Amino acid sequence: MPPPLAVAAALVAVEAFLLLVLAVLELANLRSIRLTMGVTTTMFFLVAAAGLAWCAWSLWKARRWARGPVVMAQLIQLGLAWNFRDAPTTLVAIGLAVVALVVVAGLLHPATTRVLEDDAPPER
Repeated sequence: MPPPLAVAAALVAVEAFLLLVLAVLELANLRSIRLTMGVTTTMFFLVAAAGLAWCAWSLWKARRWARGPVVMAQLIQLGLAWNFRDAPTTLVAIGLAVVALVVVAGLLHPATTRVLEDDAPPER
């Protein structure tokens, strides 16, 4: 596995873990006044965490289908970073943007592309 792909897969796994942490924090802060919002937000974070974790594992196994969903997640993360750009969340925005850009660069790196394309079935 080329290092750019390993770094991308590892960072996506960290993102999945952080989404899991957000789900647990949301669940811990459930209040009866916003029960529906709390439960649906928790479920969203859990599903997103599971999806990213599956994609991270699939990238680690060099399965090319995982590249598309991960790139889409990183583009969403870049949009989120843009929304957090003003104080007091500027450092959060920088962290989100840097991670997203490193993951996308790792997935588009020529060595990664070679490995992921080797997974393709032969053409007829």
